[in-house]
Amino acid sequence: MAGEPQPDCLFCKIVSGEVPATIVRETETTVAFRDINPQAPVHVLVIPRLHHPDAAALAAAEPAVAADVLREAGQVAADEKIEDTGYRIVLNTGAGAGQTVFHAHAHVLGGRGLQWPPG
Repeated sequence: MAGEPQPDCLFCKIVSGEVPATIVRETETTVAFRDINPQAPVHVLVIPRLHHPDAAALAAAEPAVAADVLREAGQVAADEKIEDTGYRIVLNTGAGAGQTVFHAHAHVLGGRGLQWPPG
């Protein structure tokens, strides 16, 4: 059920502390941690504490929490000192877009040139 922790969800397990992660920021509604397979020198995931399968579902059910995720993505960029050089926030929705963990999350990528269009 949306909003409830899912026993088979990796990110729900990170939120609960069951699975370790390198946490860089936490708020009442979000957790930010380093990606285990970084695609850039800075690659941090920002997730809502609540389980929603993707960004669209999160935005529909909890628009304030979706805004929190984006706000925290900007704060991660500031903390990682990439806000002035540029960074990308990526929200993959669905397997065809590359989503592999079906818990809404934003990737914050930076620290190198990011080409457009993305690969």
